[in-house]
Amino acid sequence: MPTDRMHPSIHVQDAHTKRRNAAERRFKAYGVIAIAIGLAMLVTLLFTILSKGTGAFQQTFITMQVELLESKLDKAGDRDLEKIKKVTTFGYAPLIKSALENVAQANGIETDLKPKDMAKMLSKSAASQLRAFVIKNPDKIGQTVEFRFLANSRIDGYLKGRVNRQSIANDKNVTPAQLDFSDQLKAAGVLKKTFNIDFIIGADASDQRPEAAGIGVAMMGSLFMMLVVLGLALPIGVAASIYLEEFAPKNWITDIIEVNISNLAAVPSIVFGILGLAVFINYMHLPQSAPLVGGLVLTLMTLPTIIISTRASLKAVPPSIRDAALGVGASKMQAVFHHVLPLAAPGILTGTIIGLAQALGETAPLLLIGMIGFIASNMPETVAEGLLSPNSAMPAQIYEWAKRADPAFYERAWGGIIILLIFLISMNTLAVILRRRFERRW
Repeated sequence: MPTDRMHPSIHVQDAHTKRRNAAERRFKAYGVIAIAIGLAMLVTLLFTILSKGTGAFQQTFITMQVELLESKLDKAGDRDLEKIKKVTTFGYAPLIKSALENVAQANGIETDLKPKDMAKMLSKSAASQLRAFVIKNPDKIGQTVEFRFLANSRIDGYLKGRVNRQSIANDKNVTPAQLDFSDQLKAAGVLKKTFNIDFIIGADASDQRPEAAGIGVAMMGSLFMMLVVLGLALPIGVAASIYLEEFAPKNWITDIIEVNISNLAAVPSIVFGILGLAVFINYMHLPQSAPLVGGLVLTLMTLPTIIISTRASLKAVPPSIRDAALGVGASKMQAVFHHVLPLAAPGILTGTIIGLAQALGETAPLLLIGMIGFIASNMPETVAEGLLSPNSAMPAQIYEWAKRADPAFYERAWGGIIILLIFLISMNTLAVILRRRFERRW
């Protein structure tokens, strides 16, 4: 018989080979489709966040000249600061109304709005801003000073396209006449939408003035919490990992410890919040809503992650490194700290930063210990104040904004997500850089 019938050519595919190759092509196609879907979802997510959140970084302001009448602010004329402080924000409201009337007259704007309706277009923080300026600069009383006041959230939303004439049909906070007036002010260059640095460095605001809310103070709260987590979780987690991996005897006690560490890594974060509330606040009587307590709670939550990643990094170091160090006379301690630990450092740093990034985005445990929005109005001046004074954190602040009724708070929630993502991306980028910087080949 011909040999080619007994032994088919390898260049000719049989039915089994064709099916196998077809299955391989399908698997590759499934992988490409899965990656494409994932990228599409990521692009959609980023586009949604950016399109909804970039408006928070811009705010509408009204610039006008305000005459600081001595007859209203310092009737005695002696510039006594204590007497000036007795003038409440209600005493400053007439000055703002007069300034708006003067703006309309100076720019030839005709409107049927009454002065009090014009003043309603401004943020309710305008009078407080004016009063704070006068108290700080009493020598300016009797002069005409230029101020830039925030427009209220509806006027701001109108300029951003969030509010239109159809949507205000049942809105008691703005009228079509006010929108007409804002159009005229915008044409005159009095009403402008500019970059809002106060959103980045400011504090939260009440429901009555959403346009004045900022995330800066909450960012400081998150920063102090991360300092606590880094100062506690890193040394404790690394020390525990080195002991369990390199020195602890392998028996049932260490087996139980390892199982419980793995279980703690899977415990829902809200459980750690309940633990923090019971132990740190109710039993130890630490100050509620303080970043110190939040940092302690997040340390408990982050420790299992750091321990697991550190042990994995230590296991990845070849046993030959340990044997070589012991063979030349090094002690067990010297072999671990002089040879094993430096080689495991990239993985340890990466796991630590990823654990910190995970803690940075946690909300539930912080809400349970009282770290909510609108509890701190000023930046902490000292480290002790930053750790012990009531404050919020970025994820908790975002959650508080998202559940409030005014659309301006919802916009700020998206803006806060952008800042939080910048922090998370920066931390993960740092993890990659450190890993490559300290990585060693063997």
